[in-house]
Amino acid sequence: MSSSHPSLSIANPAQAAGASATVPSPTFSPLYQQIKALITKSLQSGEWRPGELIPSEVELANRFKVSQGTVRKAIDELSAENLVVRRQGKGTFVATHHEARAQFRFLRLKPDVGDAHYPENTVTEARRLRAPADIARQLDIKTGDSVFFIKRIQSFDGAPTILEELWLPGLIFKGLSLERVLQYKGPMYALLETEFGIQMIRAVESIRAVVADQSAAELLAVPLNTPLLSVNRVSFTYGDKAVEVRRSLYVTNNHHYQNELS
Repeated sequence: MSSSHPSLSIANPAQAAGASATVPSPTFSPLYQQIKALITKSLQSGEWRPGELIPSEVELANRFKVSQGTVRKAIDELSAENLVVRRQGKGTFVATHHEARAQFRFLRLKPDVGDAHYPENTVTEARRLRAPADIARQLDIKTGDSVFFIKRIQSFDGAPTILEELWLPGLIFKGLSLERVLQYKGPMYALLETEFGIQMIRAVESIRAVVADQSAAELLAVPLNTPLLSVNRVSFTYGDKAVEVRRSLYVTNNHHYQNELS
C-alpha cells in the first residue's frame, strides 16, 4: 500500500484508561464505517471525479488492508446515500448530477398521469446581491455577504408549474453569471458540478400549504389565492456544508409531491 494513502488507527484502550478523567472517552466506529469515511474523503478531495469509475472492491481492500466484505459494506452505504452508483458488470462510479436518476432524486414533483420528465426553465432574474438575514442563517454565512440569486419558472408541457428562487453563496460561486445560467440548458445542479466542482449530496426540505399572491399568480398563470405547495430546501455538499437555499412554489393541479420513505 502506498504511504500516501490514509491508514486506519485504532485507539489503545490502555492509553485511554490512563487518560485524565476530563478527557472524553474515544468513540469507536465499526471498521466498515471507517472505510466509508476514507472513501468519502477521497470523493470530497476529487481523487475520483463525478462520473468516474472508482477502484474495485479488491483494490480498495488492498489499499486499506481490510477484507473485501468490509469494503463492500462501506460501498453499500455510499450507494444507498447516492454518493456512488453501481453498474452491473461495469463497476462502481462516482454519482453525477448529469445522470437522469440524480436529477429526479431532487425533483419530487411527479405528474399524476404519465412518466416524469424534466421541466423547461425560464430564468426571469439572476444577479448578485447581499444575503438577507434568514438566507444567511441557512447558508451559515453573514448577513450582507454576497449571494447569487436566481429566479425562474419551470414548465411542464408548456404549463408553468414551479416558481423558484435560488440563493447560492457568492464566495463559492464567484464565476456564476446571468449569461452562464442562460446558456446552460441542463439541470442547475449539473452546471454547479461541472463549473464549480460542487455536488449536492443531501437536502432538507420544509413543506407547507400556501395560496398564490398576486405576483405568484401572474407568473404561474393561475387565479389569485390558488392553493400552492411551498417547499423550502437547503442543499448540502460534502462536510455537511450548506451551498444552496431554494424556495419553490408548486402548482399541483396535475402534479403531486412524491417521497419514498425507507
